[in-house]
Amino acid sequence: MATDVTTATGKPPTTIKAPAPIDSAHFRRVLGHFPTGVVVITAIADGEPVGFAVGSFASVSLDPPMVGFFPGKSSTSWPLIQRAGSFVVNVLGDHQQDVCRAFATSGGDKFTGIRWHRASNGAPVLQDVIAWIECDIDTVSDAGDHWFVLGRVRDLAASTGAGGPLLFLQGRYARVDAAMRT
Repeated sequence: MATDVTTATGKPPTTIKAPAPIDSAHFRRVLGHFPTGVVVITAIADGEPVGFAVGSFASVSLDPPMVGFFPGKSSTSWPLIQRAGSFVVNVLGDHQQDVCRAFATSGGDKFTGIRWHRASNGAPVLQDVIAWIECDIDTVSDAGDHWFVLGRVRDLAASTGAGGPLLFLQGRYARVDAAMRT
């Protein structure tokens, strides 16, 4: 037996059209108006440091403390970090554009000339970052052409007296005005 469906107005629902395809260049241009902080995700894989720059990072939960980020499925560094099972999120300061460039490249030794020390999970904490967050991988979910990685926070710290975060806005690096940080 068929059931009649009506909306809150008492009228039958209208047919919803599928959205038109969105051009990826247009999508990137529009979303470029939203500033993102820049982090470097690091780990130790097969005894060697590995890492990559990420602009899609977020605090996810306070209880339990969790963070998330979105590595591209084409990343060659992400599978190494996933195998490690734990990582450190290094929050870059506005003075670290060179560090971001080094970790945004594909291949090569991204750690050349970069000083770091080990977190308790062994992953690299980069020198002079404004904050770091040590995590264990909780879950990895499909997210289109990226993965959504949920990390359970084990430890974290922020630098005292550090400058502002490194931002990315409309295809360029940006910084927070010092007056806004007070």
